[in-house]
Formats: sequence, C-alpha cells, structure tokens
Amino acid sequence: MRYRKFGNTGLFVSELCLGTMTFGGTEGSLWGHIGRLEQGEVDALLGRAIDGGINFIDTADVYSDGRSEIMTGQALKNLKVARENVVVATKVFGETGTKGVNSRGMSRYHITDSVKGSLSRLQLDHLDLYQIHGFDPATPMEEALRALDDLVRQGLVRYIGVSNWAAWQIVKALGISERLGLARFESLQAYYTIAGRDLEREIVPMLQSEKVGLMVWSPLAGGLLSG
Repeated sequence: MRYRKFGNTGLFVSELCLGTMTFGGTEGSLWGHIGRLEQGEVDALLGRAIDGGINFIDTADVYSDGRSEIMTGQALKNLKVARENVVVATKVFGETGTKGVNSRGMSRYHITDSVKGSLSRLQLDHLDLYQIHGFDPATPMEEALRALDDLVRQGLVRYIGVSNWAAWQIVKALGISERLGLARFESLQAYYTIAGRDLEREIVPMLQSEKVGLMVWSPLAGGLLSG
C-alpha cells in the first residue's frame, strides 16, 4: 500500500480509503438499494482492508440513518484495531435520527449536536476528519468554520474537510479561516470517475494551488464501469 500526505498536514493516509455507504441498509429503503451489509460482513471487509494496509475509513452520519457509523465503530472494536493505526472520517449535514427544522445544514446548532452523535455511534472519543457533507446557503460560512474550529480546539476533531462544494466556495472558506486564524479545510471529497471528469477543469487546479487534498467518491460511477 502506498501512503500520501493528507492535504497540507503531516498526516499520512493510505492511497485507498474504505467507504462505508453500503453498510447497514435495510430492504426497501433508499440505503437498502445501495447496500445491505450486515455486521459479520462489515467485520470481514474491514479486516481485509486493514490487512491490506488501508488505514483510512470514511463514513457519514446519514449513511443508513446512522447504522453505518454504528457498524463501523463496532467492527473496529470487534477486530481490536488500535486507535492510533486508523484514520476515521465522517460527515455532517443531513438529518440523522430525530427529524426537525434544525436537524440539517451547517449551523453551529446542528454541527455541535451531530458530532456528539457520531462519536457515540462510532464508540470513539475523537474524529480524525470531520467533513461538511454539502453546502448550506442559509448558514454564514464564518458560523460553520467557527463551530468546526471549536471542535478542533476541544480535541473532538483533528482535521476538517468538505464534500460537494464548488471551487469558489472552498476558496472563500479558506480565506475566512486564514483571516480569522481558524482551522482550515484540508480536504475535498467529490465525485470523480472516468465517466465524470468535470473536476479537472477548475477544482483540481484550485486544490493543487491551495494544497487541499482530494478524496474521491463513487470512483466506479456507482457500478456503471464495473457492471
């Protein structure tokens, strides 16, 4: 396995990251159409990944309405994976658990509540990477960035990242973080496949210029290329 520096940090992660969107979906649900792996299958898959040198695991609070985080955390416990040997990433943005008008987005209210839920489900005392899962036009960027910086200062989160944002949004956020002395986004998670290469036009050059790491989701285009 080859390892790369994560963004503009001293952290090293495996070139391959294990995604967990197929963990825990129930039949008949949206997530059930994506994947319905049960705990034993999750343990076997995660164990094989760890044995292959993968040290990077990515989940999200909305995957299977929180079950993906639960199963990921339980697999790490079942396999007795040393905490310092794995980089665990999750995301915040959508509704998980109790639904309500403030149960989504990137407000301080939602971010502060959601990190507690993710830590509990994963059975961890900190997250290595916490990512905003989408763009919320209702919340000022400064509010979200200050909330994330607070989590870093409290030791609940090591690094922060973002997913599915446009280039201008990321650059604006980086500027705010630099101006206010806040933790900055170290990664972007985005859709990128041989079937969808729009990322190369503007976002990839921006990431290279600003030393922001790239994480790819759905590299097989949801199975299109793999059959």
